[in-house]
Amino acid sequence: MAEQGDVRAVLQYVPQFRGKTFLVLIEAGLLPEPAIAESLLDLAAMEDVGVKLILGVLGGDLKDLYDWTLECEIMSARLTRPLGDPGAIEEAKAILGRGQTVVADASSNDPLDPQVVDFTLGMGAVKLIALLEEAILIDGEPVPAVRASDAADLAASGTVTGAHLLQAAAEACRRGVPRVHVLNGRRQGVLVDELFSNEGVGTMIHADSYREIRPLREEDIPELLGMIGRSVRRTKLVARTYEDILARIGDYRVMTIDDNVVGCVALHQYEAEGAAEIACLYVKRNHEGRGYGVDLVHHVENLARERGIKRVFALTTRAADFFEKRVGYRLREPGVLPGTRRQLLEESGRGSQVFEKAL
Repeated sequence: MAEQGDVRAVLQYVPQFRGKTFLVLIEAGLLPEPAIAESLLDLAAMEDVGVKLILGVLGGDLKDLYDWTLECEIMSARLTRPLGDPGAIEEAKAILGRGQTVVADASSNDPLDPQVVDFTLGMGAVKLIALLEEAILIDGEPVPAVRASDAADLAASGTVTGAHLLQAAAEACRRGVPRVHVLNGRRQGVLVDELFSNEGVGTMIHADSYREIRPLREEDIPELLGMIGRSVRRTKLVARTYEDILARIGDYRVMTIDDNVVGCVALHQYEAEGAAEIACLYVKRNHEGRGYGVDLVHHVENLARERGIKRVFALTTRAADFFEKRVGYRLREPGVLPGTRRQLLEESGRGSQVFEKAL
């Protein structure tokens, strides 16, 4: 049975993917049949939620794979021209327009070669996905996301397996493909694990900002309240209402991965004292252990520096080790707090520890 968190992770992507076009390349002649079978079942599920699919077959028997798509109840139609043929784009658009999945012969192509990129751009596909025998590894491990602008330096570092794929994917992004996913096609379930989770299991090369910290928007407030509710109930965070957050919305920042909010922090300024409080620091459970809390703290510290703030402080009941050992704050007495904040602390009865850092 799927975990509740897994179901939510999948559901958040359904409206984002519906109506979008994905080009999926598969090295059918090299990959084990169980992995191909599961990938086809995953493609059928994506078709059901409204993703427009093009399946490019890089090797193996095209007819067998086409027949297999029908066995999996994919509403597929074969492209009569090879993927690199000048007329292939218009024919593929017509098939998609009928609500069918395109199965195309890409056996004359290398993964991510210029003809594949031309076809991807011509189809307006937002994802180019390659299920290959060879994956991209950095220091022996898949890296969830690589910015296209960083690919050349990485490829030259000597730490990359599949460096030619990394460079080809980066070139595809530079030419206008938003996201390229290079996946280990031998792994069963790799498509769903990659596409329906924030972190993924393969390597995604992207042209835009995949992970960013940005100001909170009003439409984010329900998400933020739902996210921090668990810690509020366990007394880690002060309870906040929609109105509380809206009144100080400019103080809040959120971290997003693939446009999904995964963490938050606030910087409450006390101008008269030249100080600011780092508050409402939270990272979703599924994203803990990746240094995102440190990134959020450093982000608002930089905001404080830009505003000429000389010191920042944080109050916590359970995160003493984090502030002391991870971000270099010192344990202080409550007397260092601005008067109004000290009064609120005393009235709350929470017994929070105070940590401070000079900027």
